Amino acid sequence: MEECNLTFQPHPADPHRGSGLRMSDPMEIPSNEAHVSANLKTLNQYSIADINHRLKHYLKFLFVREPFERLVSAYRNKFTLKYNSSFHKRFGTRIVRRYRKNATADALLSGADVQFREFAEYLADPLTARDGPLNEHWQTVYQLCHPCHIHYDLVGKYETLEEDAGFLLRLAGAGDAVRFPAYAKSTRTTDAMAAAFFGNISTAQQAHIYRLYRQDFLLFNYSQPAYLRLE
Repeated sequence: MEECNLTFQPHPADPHRGSGLRMSDPMEIPSNEAHVSANLKTLNQYSIADINHRLKHYLKFLFVREPFERLVSAYRNKFTLKYNSSFHKRFGTRIVRRYRKNATADALLSGADVQFREFAEYLADPLTARDGPLNEHWQTVYQLCHPCHIHYDLVGKYETLEEDAGFLLRLAGAGDAVRFPAYAKSTRTTDAMAAAFFGNISTAQQAHIYRLYRQDFLLFNYSQPAYLRLE
């Protein structure tokens, strides 16, 4: 998954329970509302008492993905699609300015044509770490969602998303009211696609990025990709 907002489901008898579901088909949610941050409260917006109550009584779940497929997916979505101009401006211009020799004025202004090798260089650069936490779309899951500190009731995987989501809905008592939609797999980032992208960066960059995401590989039982050149 690309970000962690700590999504909770209260027990049916919980006095803090909200008003319930408003629609049974997630595909009915307008795309321009699905990721509006104002519609999702994060844990730090509650009082200490309410935080502790939720951590103790609510159903807590997390979905993870093979770290490098997630990383390449984030790159493809945020840096290769024209509609993500806000990411081009916020991150693309910085990446082009730092890592592209003889960049054109247009590239410096728009940041719309960042190459994966430049993105990899940005991730491997110690200066990036000094800038502050990574963006949630490519931050490590263990730093983003704190699985060593929060007792999640379920950790699902993107690779078995429909099955795990169905189990989660039944666990939450919503299995009869909500269905998880089938999703198109034709454009999703695959292992072969991740291998192709990583094949275009240096051995040193591969090693550095693996070290960066190694904890996610270990915590969520993903094997080291066979395509990496680490020796």
